Amino acid sequence: MLIGIDLGTSTCKVIAVNGSGEVIAKQSRDYPMINLRQGWAEQDPAEWWRATDEAITALTASLPQSGREITGIGLCGQMHGLTALDAEGKPLRHAILWNDQRAAPQCDWITERAGGLAELLRMTRNRMLPGFTGGKIIWFRENEPELFERTARILNPKDYLRLRMTGTYVTDVSDTSGTGLFDVAHRCWSDELLQLLDIDRALLPDVVESVDQTGQVLPELARRWNVPEGTPVFGGGGDAVIQTTAMGLIDAGPVGFTIGTAGIVAGGAASCPDNPGGRVQVSCGNAPGRWHVMGVSLSAGGAFQWLRDALAPVTTTDPISFDKLVGLAKAVEPGCNGLLFLPYLLGERSPHVAPEAAASWVGLTPMHHVGHLARSVMEGVLLNMREILEVCRQAGLDCDRVVASGGATTESLWLQMLADVLGRETTTVTGSSEGGAYGAALAAGVGTGQWRDFDEALAGVSVERTFIPRQATAQTYDRIFRTHRRLYDELKPLYQENTEPR
Repeated sequence: MLIGIDLGTSTCKVIAVNGSGEVIAKQSRDYPMINLRQGWAEQDPAEWWRATDEAITALTASLPQSGREITGIGLCGQMHGLTALDAEGKPLRHAILWNDQRAAPQCDWITERAGGLAELLRMTRNRMLPGFTGGKIIWFRENEPELFERTARILNPKDYLRLRMTGTYVTDVSDTSGTGLFDVAHRCWSDELLQLLDIDRALLPDVVESVDQTGQVLPELARRWNVPEGTPVFGGGGDAVIQTTAMGLIDAGPVGFTIGTAGIVAGGAASCPDNPGGRVQVSCGNAPGRWHVMGVSLSAGGAFQWLRDALAPVTTTDPISFDKLVGLAKAVEPGCNGLLFLPYLLGERSPHVAPEAAASWVGLTPMHHVGHLARSVMEGVLLNMREILEVCRQAGLDCDRVVASGGATTESLWLQMLADVLGRETTTVTGSSEGGAYGAALAAGVGTGQWRDFDEALAGVSVERTFIPRQATAQTYDRIFRTHRRLYDELKPLYQENTEPR
């Protein structure tokens, strides 16, 4: 039996997977986000650990042998975060998250320091995006120098869990690819870039493949969780990458659409692709010798959650829920009677690198009601992801079939709308609803030798549901898409004029 842990943006999900790849049990715990200023997003690492500890304790207690059957643990988590630790491994400040946009000026400086975008792409295969860890490190050094001087290590979020579990400072190649400081083609830190930026390599963790063992559960935790002493913990992966792996997408051809807090369009590659203009993100794959290509929208299911939360204060007598919002959206015709939504609540990374962008409704009239708002948010998210697919295809990502996953896809309306927006058959597969936690468990299984490699581990992944595009609705969305893709260019001058200093 294997445990997969997914430290998401709002929830830690923990699952147990048996030798046949079936999910036997699962637990989850939530934690809050801290938004001190517009464009900022932070979390308390202590909350991550509380949620993880509680979820694992509850999970193992529910298993037939109360956890004694566990043979390995895999980790997955939100990427790009900066967790600054002192010499004793204690956090010095709240972690700065993947969707935080404050480091945009530092990213420009890094690009210039590297010798321009072409030189940066040569070193790392990626542009330095505002969400990446590299820009955050420079921001931290410039704006909080006293804390930076006390910093002994910097870890991504899931690797802070690893430290608490094993005492080791280790990350994996897929998560490290999202720091902007990693030579993705050669699967190692870019010493050339680190030297140019004057970042001490000693601040950064060791890097392993996703299936490599990184330590063992500490004895006191093994006793609390009732897992065998010496239970190994494996590299795992960054959530956006290992989520794609969990969908069975490690080679070219199929494309995954993940609708979680963020929206991810991604696929696999047998060699490290070029990234002309840095329009997509290139990462090391979780399978050794494979790579991963993706475009990421910062707000997808998160935009729908925002709408629910925004309505909550005025629906106290009849609380609004996701199910109720979806029900209201179902009653509205595709196209929402001309109402369009741009989901740039946190700025945007793809299809536009635009930290200054903001969300908006266009075409709102008195005839629109809350059902229109709900459906337009869903449509705006998916139309935005269709535009990301076009960017990924220009970068060489094939698209011979579509596989969907993520928390939002437990609701069939999202999946049918995705098929209609893309005009392509869309499927879900076994384990896809469990996201990165399932991929983390598979990585642990390969690491323990339960499966020879990811190809064998994924052999049991099969289609669960299939959604066929409806011709008339697909034609409606084709028409709307032509308008939707123009809106960013039309509104870009307003975004730049109204940018609040960070």
